[in-house]
Amino acid sequence: MGPPGAGKTTVGKIVGQKLGCRFIDVDDNVLEKTWNMPVSEKLKDVGKEQFLEEEGNALLSLSASGSVVSLTGSNPMHDASMQHVKKNGIVVYLDVPTQSIMDRLKLMKVERIVGQGSGTSLKDILQYRKEFYKKWYDIRVLCENGITATAMAEKVLHAVERYQNSETEGLLSTRSLKCDDKSEQKHSIKFFSDAVVEGLAPDGGLFVPLMGLPKFTAGEWQHLLGATYAERAQLVLERCIHPADIPASELWAIVEAAYGQNFTCSKIAPVRHLTNNQFLLELFHGPTASFKDLALQLMPRVFAYCIPKSCNYLILVATSGDTGSAVLDGFNRLTETDKQRVAVVTFFPENGVSQIQKSQMIGCQGKNATVVGVQSDFDFCQSAIKKIFSNSDYTGFLTVEYGTALSAANSINWARLLPQVVYHASAYLDLVEQNVITFGSPVDVCIPTGNFGNILAAVYAKTMGIPIRKCICASNQNNVLTDFIRTGLYDLRGRKLMQSSSPAIDILKSSNLERHLHLIVNGDGPLVAQFFSDLENQHYFQLQEEFLEKLQQDLVADWCSEKDCLDAIHSVYNSTGYILDPHTAVAKVVADRVQDKTCPVIISSTAHYSKFAPAILQALRMEEIRQTPLSQLHLLNSYKPLPPVHRGLLETVEKNKQQSHQVCAADMNVLMEHVEALIQKQFIKVF
Repeated sequence: MGPPGAGKTTVGKIVGQKLGCRFIDVDDNVLEKTWNMPVSEKLKDVGKEQFLEEEGNALLSLSASGSVVSLTGSNPMHDASMQHVKKNGIVVYLDVPTQSIMDRLKLMKVERIVGQGSGTSLKDILQYRKEFYKKWYDIRVLCENGITATAMAEKVLHAVERYQNSETEGLLSTRSLKCDDKSEQKHSIKFFSDAVVEGLAPDGGLFVPLMGLPKFTAGEWQHLLGATYAERAQLVLERCIHPADIPASELWAIVEAAYGQNFTCSKIAPVRHLTNNQFLLELFHGPTASFKDLALQLMPRVFAYCIPKSCNYLILVATSGDTGSAVLDGFNRLTETDKQRVAVVTFFPENGVSQIQKSQMIGCQGKNATVVGVQSDFDFCQSAIKKIFSNSDYTGFLTVEYGTALSAANSINWARLLPQVVYHASAYLDLVEQNVITFGSPVDVCIPTGNFGNILAAVYAKTMGIPIRKCICASNQNNVLTDFIRTGLYDLRGRKLMQSSSPAIDILKSSNLERHLHLIVNGDGPLVAQFFSDLENQHYFQLQEEFLEKLQQDLVADWCSEKDCLDAIHSVYNSTGYILDPHTAVAKVVADRVQDKTCPVIISSTAHYSKFAPAILQALRMEEIRQTPLSQLHLLNSYKPLPPVHRGLLETVEKNKQQSHQVCAADMNVLMEHVEALIQKQFIKVF
């Protein structure tokens, strides 16, 4: 399937020869034989609407088991015939760049195609047709410029093989035993949908792809130049999620709902020039004003699609600030039907987030979304949730007594981390579109880092073919990651968590580091398990020299003091009029120190400054601040800042005036009691 000029007939014939199958061209072998006239004459005789109907009816009568069939370019515009085709075969879409199609049609002297009226350009009708192609394909194969028909046929065969063998794309725990016996290993491998639902692996590890992430060629990435953010997300995700888990058409619906009207910028994650060769990747245009929205507008919809219909689910979340409101907002946007069986509770350090972040979380509560403040720090909240998941007696009790299973929406959940790869790839493509670089030129990325998910997503984008040279890890004074990347020693002995104006990276135990360690130790699960056992029991572990060298191939690190962070906010505002949030300011300081100026650096702007109004007002030396969060936002807005104060944040904080939240002690049993009480409130008890 594909537009005229895509190469359906040429590629189809080669695929048929390689498979030893009969080849059928619908134009030549079906339509012209049925109508006893050339297709072009038929179109002139009956007009567009009747032509599409008669063309579709001819396809409905086709029975071609064991064949390779080349559809017409307009077949996908007839629903009944395409349902017939999908029921009886695998639909492969040859996705060729629109300009390439126009160039080919010009050479073929084709000036008009089916459905193109007198006032419609060829480009517009080709774009219109794409909506039908994406509705029907099982498999999409990207056709790079200059690729031969034989190479395209090989890509088609490889894609079909992938489609028919879903077991090769399972996920396994970072702590799984490496096993040469495939039948033995099979028991520990999970499908994507199972890994999403379970969140954390049964052995306490995190799920990672068994075969690693897919590699894209340079031509395939360049295919996405000029594409929308949703189109880029669709391509990346459909190559990482097997269609047996989520078919392409269902994934399209999820992606378009996630990146629709709920973002204040149509580009979703735009790249803005800051100064010299530094660029900001603005990740704060979502409804809760942080980078977490890029994943958490998508992940709840993926989760709701993947869960079995026979069970209720309670999502447990630990947050150091931004994740909480993003999870609550994302799950609150599910359909009413899904809300009846999926609920979320967010635990956060009661005194470890900014007042505005707390107000925002409270304001994001809904019918199926609750927040609980814990009188401790983020590390306790995160560890407590992991312990709850690993308590099989407790989780089993909840399932039997209440018909409710637990799952996670933190970045320990693979469906939460995977969408973050997209914006790192998209940012690079945007720089190519802006003529800052040519494709293939390297860039560095600098990311404020606490739980290691965002920077790991950049490492994954690099492994998938985006030319990222170095990933710069930017810490605040809780700089355990900086020390680790420099020395290979992860050491928590004598360390105490220090509160800062960048609370989302006030973290000492970085969960997603486990996935990166699994990558650099070549999948040695027992070794990864030993690292984290040592960290739990002895409060440190040491990487061997060979693994430290691999770690440092991708990563460099530095950290930033509170004073330097606030000074950077002040300096950038004075020189550019732009306000950085404290996390972005940490990354800016580190980028200034570490970047060697030989290539551009993309700084991840992970949150909107509005969320940290007191720190911003202090940094800009505007005035002493003792007002409420809402009045602080209005004060900031009065300075007409760039970018403007986040509208969605203002609305949520305003809403908080009518809501309250629960607070509990830092005690595992108390948290478990809260979980059970919430289940009793949310779901009908099973008798």
